[in-house]
Amino acid sequence: MNGPARTHAGRATRPPGREFQALAWTARHPGFVAVPLLVLGLALMLGPIVTAVFLTVLVASVAVWGRAHPATFDRFAAPALRATWRRWTVYRGRRWAQLMSDCGLTREHRHTGDLLVPRVLRVRSSSVSIDTVYVRMVRGQDVAYWQERSSVLWEALIAHRVAITRHRPGVVAIVIEWELPFTRTIPAPDIPEQVDDVDLGAVEIGDNERGEPFTAPVIGGHRLVAGASGAGKGSVLWSTLRGVGPCIRDGIVRVWMVDLKGGVETEQGAPLFHRYATSMPAALELLTEFRDAMRDRQDDMRDQNVRACTPSTGTPVELLVIDEMAMLTAYGDRTSVRDALRLLAEVMTQGRASLFAVHGYLQEPSKDVVDVRELFTQRICLGVTAASHVDMVLGEGARERGALADEIPGDARHAGIGFVIDKGSRLPVRFRAAFVSDDDIAELVTRCTPPADADVIDLHDDSDDAERGAA
Repeated sequence: MNGPARTHAGRATRPPGREFQALAWTARHPGFVAVPLLVLGLALMLGPIVTAVFLTVLVASVAVWGRAHPATFDRFAAPALRATWRRWTVYRGRRWAQLMSDCGLTREHRHTGDLLVPRVLRVRSSSVSIDTVYVRMVRGQDVAYWQERSSVLWEALIAHRVAITRHRPGVVAIVIEWELPFTRTIPAPDIPEQVDDVDLGAVEIGDNERGEPFTAPVIGGHRLVAGASGAGKGSVLWSTLRGVGPCIRDGIVRVWMVDLKGGVETEQGAPLFHRYATSMPAALELLTEFRDAMRDRQDDMRDQNVRACTPSTGTPVELLVIDEMAMLTAYGDRTSVRDALRLLAEVMTQGRASLFAVHGYLQEPSKDVVDVRELFTQRICLGVTAASHVDMVLGEGARERGALADEIPGDARHAGIGFVIDKGSRLPVRFRAAFVSDDDIAELVTRCTPPADADVIDLHDDSDDAERGAA
């Protein structure tokens, strides 16, 4: 059949009728029809005046909610409202089609001559400054094709940065970072005056992207902090210790420090530490003692029929901090690494109720480097060097949802910026850790060093001391 409506291959040479295109569009956007119908129905049932009053009260209630309780509003309502607004003002209609055309992401249908435009399927707005747009590509395109044009796309959007990843077959996720929220260095948090001023479940570390204090727990789990050299891991470490300073001073938190870089970056805070190790043999001794202390407390809990300890001088929080964890779990000799991983796994699987916590800091978060990575319940990702590292730390799909940690510049102006995953919404939250200077560490040591105790042991190797003395 050689009619004008078909090609020799049997394919249509003209698109469906406009009425069917409109029906298909309506099916994909039911709210466009449902909302006006709902308003019309209310007007018919209640009258136009009552409906207007009802809508005014509804809008006013949302506004009051946002002003009165920003935390719950930003968690439950703001992402949906932001995504809806931006979907209809930025990512639709002629404006979207023009953007795609200008960036070379459209294609002409070879039979009908119609312009094929990539279609927006969904918009998620995890924060004021980050959107994730899920787009169905035009047939004949792939992720690499889009990634080649990512720089053109972010310049056209006048955005700070754009990252493109594959979501599923035929669909890409475009993460659009509209602006960088942190334009200044955040000063070190104040050291609380008294133990009663410390909340071990929410210790202030810096600010989040909404300008609110960014907090993280010290109890109830184990923390993994990943970031490239110079990304600001020290800011997280020392901000945490400043936040629990009075508890260290009064013996409610005891810090066990392992620094296999010879103690270069932690030596200044040595008076704060209950135990301190700077070499592999000393670290294994410390880990064994840490594990044995956990077992002893578990025995006491069993004898006293206690299911979970409460932080006190009798049952202090035992906090093991490992700076540059890869030196302990991957780069040492095989026997030592195996022993260290065995001790860590035992503590991390059993220590929660007895108040034994592990905080690990490292640069490369792959499974080969940290075999116990999945045992960390709190994850913080600072600036990293590879896109794959983001999902290794924060979980699968984190980068696609907006955690562009690999795109954070590696200079000093951006140190301390990173991402965590909000437990409620599962969306990335960007934060900046406070900058803790040498003077701030000295203040912490002066104010919060615990009283002299015969049990406090420095597990430096004599060989390390001799080398430093010779130098």
